[in-house]
Amino acid sequence: MNPVSYFEIPVLDMDRAIRFYEAVFGHALERASVDGNEMAFFAHAPDREGASGALAKGDSYRPSRDGARLYFDVPDIEAVLARALAQGAELLYPVTGVGSFGFVAEFADCEGNCIALHAQAR
Repeated sequence: MNPVSYFEIPVLDMDRAIRFYEAVFGHALERASVDGNEMAFFAHAPDREGASGALAKGDSYRPSRDGARLYFDVPDIEAVLARALAQGAELLYPVTGVGSFGFVAEFADCEGNCIALHAQAR
């Protein structure tokens, strides 16, 4: 079993962040309010591997490039990175081969978080 089951990405402007993430990853996010915090959840498929999460806006959420890196597993790393850059993301680390692990890249999202991408093939 994978040790991570859920993540939250801090945002300041939920509408902007939803538009950004839906355009980059091509999945609709579902809005909700949880314990006074504004949330937008990524799809969750309990019968599949991997983690899911949400965009989160509230007093305890502060976007930052510092801290943990979230790696989104994508089928076409260059296409997803291109969509992120077209949405105003800043390239932090170009597509780079990392041996048998595949390829990675990093960008700063519309909120200032460092988000990473991973793909097995280029």
